[in-house]
Amino acid sequence: MPPFDGSGKVALITGGSNGIGAAAARRLAREGARVVLADVDAEAGAALAEELDGAFVRCDVREPADSEAAVAAAVERFGGLDVAFLNAGVAGSGGVGDDFDLAAYRRAMGVNLDGVVFGVHAALPALRARGGGDIVATASMAALTATPLDPVYGANKAAVVGLVRALGPALAGEGVRVNALCPSFADTGILVPIKGHLQETGFPILGVDDVVTAFMQVLDGDGTGEAWYVVPGRPAEPFGFRGVPGPR
Repeated sequence: MPPFDGSGKVALITGGSNGIGAAAARRLAREGARVVLADVDAEAGAALAEELDGAFVRCDVREPADSEAAVAAAVERFGGLDVAFLNAGVAGSGGVGDDFDLAAYRRAMGVNLDGVVFGVHAALPALRARGGGDIVATASMAALTATPLDPVYGANKAAVVGLVRALGPALAGEGVRVNALCPSFADTGILVPIKGHLQETGFPILGVDDVVTAFMQVLDGDGTGEAWYVVPGRPAEPFGFRGVPGPR
């Protein structure tokens, strides 16, 4: 496959004001794409959109109408949509025992899972109108391994991977590819509460640029329904799921 050419392409990025989303927006803009940043952080998002000659839309991904408005803004401002990077996420959702916090649970599930479902639902008509395109969802290595310190986070990220694996083959015939990124601990604002502990224990932290490089590899490729792991010191590639036992 030839490398991704952003000329004439339009990309929507949720969680686009900071971190991985902002870095991906800068990379896509360098490749010639027009970018629409969707985020609750209006100050940072508006400033970045101005820098990149893009657009900013305030978007709480927990609200379906907000995702629909963000897609509509991409179509109205730039004429269509080719890439939906459903990247908004939060951590710290906690456990289900004595530490259970209903508000934190609903916020985490709303942003990390509902935000992807609502984003896909909103983006599909615009992608179909272009004859196809790419949906990339930010999941996590927590989707691929046990996460005892934050089981609810592990649950919603695993659900994102399950959704992507199902939608990949379901939408392939329409030219819409759906894939997930599964980074380990990346150097973003989400990491701040535990960054000191990781550094003390010598646990390697991913650079944001490493995640963006993997994101571009997904766009460069032709696979769908894949979950790309991104961990320090290894080349990013699709995780190899084993087949489940069938009936006999």
